[in-house]
Amino acid sequence: MAEEEDTKIRILQSLRGKICEAKNLGPSSGPNRLRDLCTFCTISLDQEEVYRTKVYEKSVSPFYGEDFYFEIPRPFQCLSFYVYAKSMFQKDQPVGKVAIRKDDLYKYSGKENWFHLQPVDPHSEVQGKVHLEMKLNELITETGTICQQLVVQIIACQGLPLISGQNCDPYATVTLVGPARSDQKKTKVKKKTSDPQFEETFHFEFPQVTRTSSYKARSHFQVEEEDIEKLEIKVELWNNGNLAQDVFLGETRVSVKILRNDHVHRAWYLLQAKGNGTKSKPDDLGSLRLNVTYTEDNVLPSACYNALRNLMLKSPDVKPISASAAHVLGDVCRESVGYEALLPVVRLLLHHNRLLTFLTAVAALELENTQEANTIFRGNSLATRCIDDMMKIVGRSYLTVTLKPVLNEIFESNKTCEIDPIKLKEGDNVEVNKENLQGYVQKVFTSITQSSSSCPPLMCDVFRSLRQLASKRFPADPHVQYSAVSSFVFLRFFAVTVLSPHTFQLRSHHPDPEISRTLTLISKTIQSLGSWGSLSKNKLSSFKETYMYDFFKLFQEDECIEKVKKFLDEISSNVSKESSGVEDLFVLKEGEVHKRAQGRKRIGKKNFKKRWLRVTNQELSYHKQKGKEALCIIPVKNILGVEKLDESAFNRKNMFQVILSDKPLYVQAGNCVETNSWIEVLSQVSRCNPGRLSAFHLSAYVSGSWFCCKEANENAPGCKPCTATVLANIQLDIDCDRETERIFSFFSSNLSRLQKMEDACAGMSVYLGQQKEQEEYSAFTIQDPKETFRTITELRSVLEDLQAHHDLKGALTDEPGTMRILLWERLHKTVAAGPSDTDTATPADGDVLVDM
Repeated sequence: MAEEEDTKIRILQSLRGKICEAKNLGPSSGPNRLRDLCTFCTISLDQEEVYRTKVYEKSVSPFYGEDFYFEIPRPFQCLSFYVYAKSMFQKDQPVGKVAIRKDDLYKYSGKENWFHLQPVDPHSEVQGKVHLEMKLNELITETGTICQQLVVQIIACQGLPLISGQNCDPYATVTLVGPARSDQKKTKVKKKTSDPQFEETFHFEFPQVTRTSSYKARSHFQVEEEDIEKLEIKVELWNNGNLAQDVFLGETRVSVKILRNDHVHRAWYLLQAKGNGTKSKPDDLGSLRLNVTYTEDNVLPSACYNALRNLMLKSPDVKPISASAAHVLGDVCRESVGYEALLPVVRLLLHHNRLLTFLTAVAALELENTQEANTIFRGNSLATRCIDDMMKIVGRSYLTVTLKPVLNEIFESNKTCEIDPIKLKEGDNVEVNKENLQGYVQKVFTSITQSSSSCPPLMCDVFRSLRQLASKRFPADPHVQYSAVSSFVFLRFFAVTVLSPHTFQLRSHHPDPEISRTLTLISKTIQSLGSWGSLSKNKLSSFKETYMYDFFKLFQEDECIEKVKKFLDEISSNVSKESSGVEDLFVLKEGEVHKRAQGRKRIGKKNFKKRWLRVTNQELSYHKQKGKEALCIIPVKNILGVEKLDESAFNRKNMFQVILSDKPLYVQAGNCVETNSWIEVLSQVSRCNPGRLSAFHLSAYVSGSWFCCKEANENAPGCKPCTATVLANIQLDIDCDRETERIFSFFSSNLSRLQKMEDACAGMSVYLGQQKEQEEYSAFTIQDPKETFRTITELRSVLEDLQAHHDLKGALTDEPGTMRILLWERLHKTVAAGPSDTDTATPADGDVLVDM
């Protein structure tokens, strides 16, 4: 098993983006464009919904503004965005959809695009693939004439859609279609499966119409192309509806002309919409603006990354820091992706406890170039971006403990807080609004200034370093030590979280316009209350708006200054924080699931009930509804394993099991993304538990035996090795190999810039001091040309070696039904899969997946 893990290549997919807005929703031919209906959007992988926005108020052009990010745990063919009209008494009605094939996602990556909505037709809602084997034989009949026999085997299907949330009952029809014939045959129905195994063979015979041939000439016989082009095989997949109408699941068509006598053609085909996707011109249903970035990381075995990882981990010790591999990465990628490339560096250094030294060094470098104390850490630089990323990673639970309760109160009470006279609505009382806003600001401010004991130790260490560096750089300014810290913790951490709580997972959706306006006013006030330009300056002068100037006078500024000063001292001093010794409890994940009653040994729908599942850093609990008292509480220390459950156990998809000492807890999540997320969170929070199992049962114990291994003993050891859990802080969840692969991808995408920087180092070493050369190379931070040149040379060697590993390992992947593509062509980008150039059918849309 260990040897297998050492050679395994992981393909990790993720999707990030934003559902921005829609315009002119509804059919143009109708009486109106949904003016009386509220709408919402969903995201689906193939036909499985994995994300849903909240419902937005009546508008033909709603603004959604919802960010999304999730890991994709399975192969998929199509990413779809649906717009629905919400109905109070009927089923929600689809307005239209945007469907993007996986192969086309790279065209839209990282930028906003407007998409025309297409109609939602049940016959076009298809997914999955079918495995076919076809052969053309020549037969001599009893009368001595020669005819053709077409042999078609339906082997299997994969990835068929769920029907009403459950596995379907699929069957296939096979039809030989021609100008004067349509012979159809049908497979047996397979029960409750999205991956049916048919293994059924059908024969079609048709006469030879162009000329006769002797049996001896059989190997040379060819049907004339003019005739063969008129015949095709059509395979349709259906769900057996029993008493209801059968549901179309998809079809594929293969021209008989690609077959040769005695040659077996075997291939996977993607299922298509009815009629091969031919559509009449639809009504104008409106448009949807989206930002979508699909990422695919091809992660090699860990040993392949040793050289690059070690080079990055040496960065904090390199002097000057600008000559380090990490700093070079930020320099060469700045023009193409800004400082986005620094995130995997921060995560890698953080995992190996090397981040503090690096952040201190890059902050010192920035301070060397800062001329005035009041501009300290105000720009977007390599140092500020790295510290921002660090705070977002390690400060997640800190934000949850500090701000989530008060933000929930603001959302739930939803008091009007508008104080701008121009934006006041009819009937609004500005004094009442001002009082409401003052109450909210006071609660947020108090929560922040009393939260020092919850501030993560790494953040405190970084703030202490910043304070010392600032005092050393500007010794005549007694206040700069505070502004160096406040510019991060207030301006870049708390204020931005209050402004966009959904971005930091404190709320599930983007706030509505009125609450968003309230949060903007609170954020501006908190930013001013916490900012520390100079105590001698009047903070009121920082407000451009008169109404904010008047509002801020309501606060006792001297008292606020003392509270901020005390808070900054506590999170950045050398004195250890007081601790109660009890870890703060914070929620890691919660949501609605279906839970099976524990200990039941029979299969039945009544055994599954809706429950609200909640996991914190200390316990797992389930409740009848959100906010209700827990029906059961399980300490996380009692969890012995968390694994997927085979769908055959209960004929349900997206199942997982929490393995306990007595009875396992079986849970069905809403979709594959949610299943993966629950397993990851529960696995990480229980990763260090004593007694974790090394093996588990893939299925359930029902009707007297384990489904997976047929073992009758309920206490029998597991039959499958448990999934290895990467040791990482539950709040960090860092995959170092994946982060190093991303670093390699950024370098690989910017090799021309790396070459320019290398040339700059060489030029500066020779022509050091000439102004012309200095201007030419000003795009890079090069303090020591020789040391930087040495780093780049080492980087080039390491990158070439890693590329060679990709070329060697990446030759082929063997996942059934996927195109085999050189891995180095798929580095950290959308895969554009094309058909193989072997002797295969190649439909016009390129949707054949060929066995090799």
